[in-house]
Parts: sequence; C-alpha cells; structure tokens
Amino acid sequence: MKKLVATLTMAAALGSCSTAENVNQKENTNLNTEKMEISNKQKVGELLKSIETGAHEPIGYINPENYTQHNLGVADGLAGFGAVLAQLPPNSAKVNTVRSFEDGQYVFTQTDYNFFGPKVGFDIFKFENGKIVEHWDNLVVKPEDTNPSGHTMIDGPTEILDLDKTEANKILVSNFVTDILVNGKMDKLASYFDGDNYIQHNSQIADGLSGLGKALEYMASQGITMKFDKVHKVLGEGNFVLTVSEGTFGEAQTSFYDLFRVENGKIAEHWDVMETIAPESEHKNTNGKFNF
Repeated sequence: MKKLVATLTMAAALGSCSTAENVNQKENTNLNTEKMEISNKQKVGELLKSIETGAHEPIGYINPENYTQHNLGVADGLAGFGAVLAQLPPNSAKVNTVRSFEDGQYVFTQTDYNFFGPKVGFDIFKFENGKIVEHWDNLVVKPEDTNPSGHTMIDGPTEILDLDKTEANKILVSNFVTDILVNGKMDKLASYFDGDNYIQHNSQIADGLSGLGKALEYMASQGITMKFDKVHKVLGEGNFVLTVSEGTFGEAQTSFYDLFRVENGKIAEHWDVMETIAPESEHKNTNGKFNF
C-alpha cells in the first residue's frame, strides 16, 4: 500500500506539468500502447483491486492532469485519492467487484468492499481517450444478515444478456423510476412487473411487489418518508440498468443508486445503495455528488 500511495503522490506531481519530452514519449510508444490496450472494464477492475493489492501500475489508467472526484469525502485529483489510501490500516482493504458494465464513456461497477470496514458500493468512472477522468460512487455499510427473503446486497445473476435491448431497457427503467419513485403514479406500478415475480436485494425488503408494499406500509407507520426528487443519470448494458437519483430518506438528503435487471420487458430484480449526503461543511471537494 505504501508503494501505491507513493506512486499516486508522484503521479500527481508529474501531472502538474506537461513537457515536450512527455509528448515525444507518447508518440514513440503509441503503436505499442495500442497493441497492449485493454478494455475500460479491465482497467477499472484492476484499479479497484489495487486498493487491496497495492499494485501501482493501474494508477496509470487515471489522467493525472484531469481527474474530477465526486465522492464528497475525498479531495480532488490523484492527491486526494492517495490521501485516503494512506489512511487505511495496513492490509485491511479487500475488494471484490461482483458486476461490471460499460455504457459509452462510462464504466460502472458493484463491489463488495472492506474499506474502513465492510461496505457495498457502486462506482462510476468516466473515460476520455482511454484514461479515467471522473469518478462517482455510493457506499453503505454492509449488513451482517440477509434480507427477509434470504438475499444479500450483492448475490444473484451477473451474466449480461440482451445487448440489443440495452436502450429499450434503459427507457423502461427510466420511466419506472420517474413514474413511480419521482412522481408517485402508483396506478402504473404493476405494469412494470411480471405479477409478483420480483427479486429484491434491499437489506430491509422482501421479494415481490407484496414485499415492497409491506415495507412501504411499515415506513409510513413509523413516519418515515422516502422521496426521489430527480434522476441524474441512467446507464445500462444489456439486461442491467443503473439509475442515479437524488432525494430524501426521512429528512436526510440522500443519493440513491438503483441497479435493475430486466427480463422480457419487465423489471425482475433490484439491488441498491442509499447514501446520506454529508453537509457542505464536511465536503472535501466542490464538484458535487452528481453533476454528470
């Protein structure tokens, strides 16, 4: 981990100036680089795993001159990333990326972490010219127990299917979140599902629309409200679609990341992470939690 932090520090320093020598080196190695190029998914997988292993090579996938951080608890740029890693207890980090998807310039992942304690998180990385230039995430403490239907926050199918239906599935999920979660048009709820066939990975909710209904009834009885105000981003690959939304849970400003699996034109499965947005006084960058 010390080698990784040192690499980040050096990369941040070198990134502050571009020299003619650097340009020439890039030109001279361009052909070799193209031959050795790996996919953006692979780059993200290696970068996330380096948090655990301390490998310094994946840091080269980040643009050292232009890296915007949207995790509000982390300072901007490579230096901010390095500062967080330096605070980790030695050999404590564990990273298991369960699902990885790509949509245009974006790679988004779902990961089982031990990162200052067990967590589950979604990460989104934006690429330009083969380099990572921007990062968003949503993290939550990993529950010790399964949900009422015996599911964890990360289990379930991982295979990406129906690539030809990506755009249709994104529209379906976007409409669902807008109709039901933002606008509260509950009369349309059943149309998005195949009866009660709906697998739920939220740690507090059972399977099926019946499980969702019971959870909402319980929340109402406790005076707990959940409100989606705005959908900021919809990303998808094949039968998986991720939405990034902003709203409130109780009275707390909240970031909602929801991953849906679509089957035969209906929503079949759901994973999510809700993160309370810290007050502005605690922000370590000014880039905003969303701002896609």
